[in-house]
Amino acid sequence: MPASRSLTDHRFRWQSLLAAVMLACLALAGCQTAPPGGRLSPAQLAVLQQEGFALTGEGWVLGLTDKVLFGFNEDLIEGERAANVQRIGRALSGVGIERLRVDGHTDDAGPAEYNQSLSVRRAEAVAALLADAGFARHNIEVRGLGKARPVADNRTAAGRAENRRVAIIVLVE
Repeated sequence: MPASRSLTDHRFRWQSLLAAVMLACLALAGCQTAPPGGRLSPAQLAVLQQEGFALTGEGWVLGLTDKVLFGFNEDLIEGERAANVQRIGRALSGVGIERLRVDGHTDDAGPAEYNQSLSVRRAEAVAALLADAGFARHNIEVRGLGKARPVADNRTAAGRAENRRVAIIVLVE
């Protein structure tokens, strides 16, 4: 009897050891987290951070300090502002980022319908520059949000200027 008991004990120890190793592997696998930003490569993440994008619930959004601002009733981007948008577009497309969303915004001056239309025109102007920088136009989603999402107080001139903007968002899945 002692020989069969020894064999049973030996088998039980190996099964216990195997079970412990499997549990440890499962526990370690559960501790792993996805890299920030979803499926983006380290090079893509580096460019996003270098250009001033920040990860939000909507994706990587161009930071407020680097947003594209418009003058009152403007929807055109020219000169240095246009060059800046194209530079950002080339940097993003250069690391293989293919999908973007462009959200246009306005201050609260004027009728809601007009502001909605103006916000779309602003987003379209930025989308056109991004397309010129190498993005396929069909991979750029354009949204006009009008005056719905202010980032500053519309009761002041400085606040209204901050709200006349376009946000560039790198979509992640």
